[in-house]
Amino acid sequence: MGQETKCELRFDGKKWTGKALLETDDLIFRGEFRLSIPLKSIQSLEVEDGVLRVASPQGTAYFTLGAEAGKWAHKIRNPRTLADKLDVKPGMRVSLIGVANPLEGRTRDVTEGTAAKDSDLIFFGAAADKDLSKLRTLQKSLKRNGAIWVVYPKGKKEITELAVLHAGRQAGLVDTKIARFSDTHTAHKFVIPLAKR
Repeated sequence: MGQETKCELRFDGKKWTGKALLETDDLIFRGEFRLSIPLKSIQSLEVEDGVLRVASPQGTAYFTLGAEAGKWAHKIRNPRTLADKLDVKPGMRVSLIGVANPLEGRTRDVTEGTAAKDSDLIFFGAAADKDLSKLRTLQKSLKRNGAIWVVYPKGKKEITELAVLHAGRQAGLVDTKIARFSDTHTAHKFVIPLAKR
């Protein structure tokens, strides 16, 4: 989700000033005191007078967020799905090459194992740096305003974020976004530069 704001936290009878962060899986407070509440563990959530009240097994935390409190509560109650994060829209033509299906039923125009001509999105699974040489060929199947998502394992020496970025640029693409694909994989989005569309 990537939200961040300065706030006051009341927790366990004490008060601190610091930063609140709303991440994909956690609500975090950083200051002299640190608190991390997994979103899945939240038992109740209320907003009153700019204060976000969060009850979890750790206790009840009060985040003074002002006008942002309602927005944060809405995002916690209605988290973005993986398909949302990956910009999948209904009716898109999508190609899946070596990745699990992240589409959540958004489109029926799906090709698996190869890149379909005029794909809106291509999801390409890469396990090692050597796999990245396929990016130049894959973009030939991409609509001019489409995107290639390179999905690769986190923390593996066989493939690194730097290698993914370099390969995308070598293929003439521009990186525009990074997303958490799963607990074990990251996805990097590449597009054709505007000048070449």
